This record gives sequence, C-alpha cells and structure tokens, in this order.
Amino acid sequence: MTSTREARRAPADKHDARRNELAESALRTLGEIGYAKASLREIAHNSEFSHGVVHYYFHDKLELIVYCVRYYKAQCVTRYDAVVEDATTPDGLLDAFAAKLVETLRDEAPMHRLWYDLRTQSMFEEGLREAVTLIDSTLEQMIWRVVARYAELAGRAPALVPAAAYGVLDGLFQQALLGHQTGDPVAAQRVLDDLVAQVHTLMPLMLAP
Repeated sequence: MTSTREARRAPADKHDARRNELAESALRTLGEIGYAKASLREIAHNSEFSHGVVHYYFHDKLELIVYCVRYYKAQCVTRYDAVVEDATTPDGLLDAFAAKLVETLRDEAPMHRLWYDLRTQSMFEEGLREAVTLIDSTLEQMIWRVVARYAELAGRAPALVPAAAYGVLDGLFQQALLGHQTGDPVAAQRVLDDLVAQVHTLMPLMLAP
C-alpha cells in the first residue's frame, strides 16, 4: 500500500522539485535585473534551462515570479526563529537580531532588492497583489516574534502594534539596503554598522515605559 501511494505521489513530487529548481535559477536573474526587465526568455537565457522548459512549468512571467517569491520567502520567514529561541537576555537578543539582519543584507541583497521591487509593482500589477500581501503578513509576524520576545525578556510590554513595529524595522532595513549598494566597501560597511546601532536604539523605544 505504501509503495502504491509513493508511486502515485512521485510525478507530483518531481514536478514540484523541478519548479523549485527553476525558481532558484530564476531568482538569481530576477535579483540582478529586476521585475520590469525580466521575461521568461531572459530568465531562461541566464539559466541552465531552455525557454521551452521554463514555459512548460510556468505559463507566464507573472506566475513564475509569484512562485519564486513565495518559494524564497517561505525559507526566510523562519530566519529569526533561532534568535528568538536562543535569546536569554534583552541585549543578547538585540545583538543576535542585528547580526542576522546584517548577514542577510550582505549575503542576499539581490533577493531583497527583488522583494522591494515586487512590493512596489504590486500597487500597479493586480496579479502580484495577493501574493505580496500574504508574504508581507508573514514577514510582519516574523518580526513581531522578535519584538514580543524582546519585550518578554525586558519585562515590559510592547508599545507598538505588530504592523507599526514591522513598518519601523522594515523601513530601517530598506534604507540600509539602499545605502549598501554604493559600491564603496568602506561606505557599505558603515551602513551595516549604522544598521546595528539603529536596531539597538529603536528596539527599546518599542517597549512601554
């Protein structure tokens, strides 16, 4: 019985695995050239897959991009879970949280550029709106877990609602991302240092007196 179920499941599993492979490949191209310049043909040209293969698994660019962003953000939303689980002091949590922000900004800048690009495009592209709204909500919840844990460790209550806390930290991260794209290593490192300092300054302000 088990073998039969596995055999029936195999085609779907292989289909999903190939879509995930295509998403990983496409994300690299999308992160470099952005939403507007990307097409299925361009994405295929910059990957190991042919245009025909890409088109077989995704009807159009919009379907591919929505899938890509869902795939990437599904991996991102657990990024700070260890920060929350391992923290035993408020300052320790801030140190770990700021370090993780710096790490993801430095190592995955193209993916974050793509995310902000798509979030802006969703204001004009209705087909993107549902996925972007859902992903934004999961990111808000992710950040709120950090803020709520920080408040708990500090023995105080949060002074902001989740949406406001997310807006503050997301805005801080986006500004740091912009500043990090200067091409000047010294200036880029200064942006990262400022990000760490701002996290330590702003997080206490999110707590009630």
